[in-house]
Amino acid sequence: VQLQASGGGLVQSGGSLRLSCVASGRTFSNYNVGWFRQAVGKDREFVAVVSRRGVSGIYADSVKGRFTISRDSAKNTVYLQMNSLKPEDTAVYYCAADANIIYSSFRTESEYDYWGQGTLVTVSS
Repeated sequence: VQLQASGGGLVQSGGSLRLSCVASGRTFSNYNVGWFRQAVGKDREFVAVVSRRGVSGIYADSVKGRFTISRDSAKNTVYLQMNSLKPEDTAVYYCAADANIIYSSFRTESEYDYWGQGTLVTVSS
């Protein structure tokens, strides 16, 4: 499956952005889809994941209550709605997908086989 992330940009602190991850090549609804981010000088970290069933999302503590992950299977797209953005949310955001991750490994980037190219989010103070 090929992933294309988009929607990044420059926003002021407190603002909102919606990232999109569009998939092509295979049936996207068979995949668990996660968002990760990497700030300059830091390791890539887990942000959120939505399971194949898309019932609910799992979030990093740092974004819980501010970010919402969702999926539209008809459009082969997963969204990350980001509200109340903070300067520390500045990073390149990547979407990733895998069909076979178990629940306990959702936050582990090495478990994902497919990655998008990343989209830059910059939050100014």
